[in-house]
Amino acid sequence: MLVRRIARPLMSTIFISGGVDALRNPAGRAKAAAPLIEQSKDALPNEVTANVPTDPETLVRINGGIQVAGGILLATGKAPRIASLALAGSLVPTTLAGHAFWNETDPETKAAQRIHFFKNLSLLGGLLIAAVDTEGKPSVAWRSKRAARRAQESVVSALPGHTTHDTGERVKEIASIAASRGADLADAAQPKLAKLADAA
Repeated sequence: MLVRRIARPLMSTIFISGGVDALRNPAGRAKAAAPLIEQSKDALPNEVTANVPTDPETLVRINGGIQVAGGILLATGKAPRIASLALAGSLVPTTLAGHAFWNETDPETKAAQRIHFFKNLSLLGGLLIAAVDTEGKPSVAWRSKRAARRAQESVVSALPGHTTHDTGERVKEIASIAASRGADLADAAQPKLAKLADAA
């Protein structure tokens, strides 16, 4: 569809340009990201932090690489759903570290950071829409439900002499018989259970 061919590259431009800048000049972003990285190290279990680099510049470069790769994949339409999820994941730390307007004291800086924060939230919304876009094809969940329904119909049709309607009626009949026999059994067992209770 023409709209996807135009919209995906447009959405990708901010990630590709920002990712390239993060790869070339990570120092400024690393300084902004350092407090968030420290908070994350304290909040996450040691098993996680032991396997993740803690150098802010390295993490900024990794995030930039994800943004460049994800942006290119999304722009070219190659694995756009996965690329959108990767970009959404990279956008969260970028937004929290780079646009924490609630920490700003200068009114102008606070207003500018607030705009960037909400712009990133809007981008996140667009990425989530792109991540669930099946391009008009049925989703995996829909195909799974349909396959399960077809399998059930195949099993029912393989039963000797029964149609789907007959099987449903037969199940109702068996449930009714079981319920009435269960009630008869309970009535018959009640005097015997009373005698056992008295003997005890």
